[in-house]
Order: sequence, then C-alpha cells, then structure tokens
Amino acid sequence: MTADAGPQSVLIVSGNEKGADFIREILPKSEFYPVTAVGNAGEAKRILVQNVFDIVIVNTPLPDEFGTEFAIGLSDETYTGILLLVKSELFEQVVYAAEPYGILTASKPIPRQALYRIVKLSAATRRRLQRLERRNESLKEKMNEIRIVNRAKWILIRERGMDEEEAHRYIEKTAMDTRSARKEIAEEIIRTYGRERS
Repeated sequence: MTADAGPQSVLIVSGNEKGADFIREILPKSEFYPVTAVGNAGEAKRILVQNVFDIVIVNTPLPDEFGTEFAIGLSDETYTGILLLVKSELFEQVVYAAEPYGILTASKPIPRQALYRIVKLSAATRRRLQRLERRNESLKEKMNEIRIVNRAKWILIRERGMDEEEAHRYIEKTAMDTRSARKEIAEEIIRTYGRERS
C-alpha cells in the first residue's frame, strides 16, 4: 500500500494570536499546507462545516470554551488528527478526558522541536486513519454488493425455481457475458422482478 503524499492541511484554533503564530512558524509549508487559524471554537465549527482539515491544533483555553469539549466533539465526527495544547498544571486532567477519544495532548510551554514532533506524530496518525477509513469504505461497498447479489439470488430462486448454486452461476455468467459487475446484474434482476410483481 502506498503512503499518502503531499502536505497536510492544518487548522489552528487559538484565542491568542501570538500562540497561533508560534504554532504556524514551526510548520514547514512543504509538510503542512494550507495552515488556517481561527480565534475560537465557534469559528472553528463554522469553518469545519465547509472544509476538511487533516490536523486540528487547539491552543487552550479558548475565549468561548476551554477547548476540550470542542476537540472531543470533533473526534466523534471525523478522522481528523487532533492536538490539544494545555497549561502544564491542567495536563493530567485534560489527558484523562481527551485520551479515550484518541486526542493527543501536550503541556505548554512547549519547545518548538517538541511541538513539531508531536504535530508530526499527529500527521502520521492521521495518515493511518485515512487508510483505515478507505479500507472501511471498501468493506462497506463489498458488503452492500453481497447483500444485493444475495437478494437477487433469492428472487431467482423464488421466481425461476433455481437453487442457490444455479442462481449464483446465472449471475456470475451473465456478468461475464455482458462484461458487467455482478452488482449491476443483481440490481437489474431486482428491478425486473420488482416491476413484474407490481
């Protein structure tokens, strides 16, 4: 399997412009592009409705909420890599809340190189999740095809008096003869016999 190429998009959510600039400065454009910054969770939610980001970095606290709730909500809805930056005295409490959701947490102040490494870790995790997401979609498509083909087989058994093996062979042979996918043949069988029964 090939690795996903190209830079990853980043959303920085920070109520502190200086903090957003610090984060932006450590992200090389060759690896992270575009980098978008917003000032609070509300803005982030609005921008996430129309855009997908590979990585979201939340520099807590935010002006409209702390940031943990936003991060947890985002992790429930997407495969985005999420990093929470929190003051060291809150680190244990936030890790306890965020870790079960797969959210990375780092305490601040944080040296540039350490932050860069954590963002790289988040990027690697995101790439892995993307591969799993694609594999999951492929399995869903295959399961859907199996359901449709099985439904068509049962229609052939009921309507044409075939046994299961004959129905299977009929769908396979028709697909090969017409150079069509089994799913297409099965859907046509379902449509044809659905109309006849109406």
